Amino acid sequence: MRQLRGQERAITANRQTSWAFADAFVAEDEALRWARERAHEAGLPSVSPGTGGALRLLAATADAKAVAEIGTGTGVSGIYLLLGMRPDGVLTTVDLQPERQQLAKTAFRAAGFAGNRARFIPGRALDVLPRLADGGYDLVFCDGDRLEYLDYLAESLRLLRPGGLVCFEGVFADGRTIDSSAQPAEVQRVRELLRTVRESQDLVASLLPVGDGLLCAVRRG
Repeated sequence: MRQLRGQERAITANRQTSWAFADAFVAEDEALRWARERAHEAGLPSVSPGTGGALRLLAATADAKAVAEIGTGTGVSGIYLLLGMRPDGVLTTVDLQPERQQLAKTAFRAAGFAGNRARFIPGRALDVLPRLADGGYDLVFCDGDRLEYLDYLAESLRLLRPGGLVCFEGVFADGRTIDSSAQPAEVQRVRELLRTVRESQDLVASLLPVGDGLLCAVRRG
């Protein structure tokens, strides 16, 4: 038994090192570094390079022309999404703070994207999403208020075309999601989201161990 516990510790350490290597695998250019620095200065979290790389890959795989993003931040995730989308694709990005969206606009320009590649909508996501077109989106990326994640899921299922993707950032909640001790309401909501997505007959789901956890699901036709 002692030997097995030692092997388990070694495997865990190796996995942690491998995950860290995978998360740092994607190289970031000056525009992404600038956007990430602005997020850091503002005290905002931003997606890890590994999460960004996964979003870019998923957008490219879906040949995405229309993507909706909840949580513009300073533009880190938006750049990755735009990099994966079709050259004529448009990113619709929603955030409560217009000043953050101004920073994202600057980052998008620095990354070489024309102004018509992104549509910025300031406001609360659950006020904005009902105004977006049914079945009009190839991918919805959710990086907003975790307390609202289940509501985002319901809106996303309406917004997505058959075969479209919905992705949720931060579902590990810094390890609290699997912590058996008492957790705040936002972590309880994330757990509900995970159960709902896993048990849904309308979704094909996977939980990617990048960044703080990226939950992805494809809407069945």
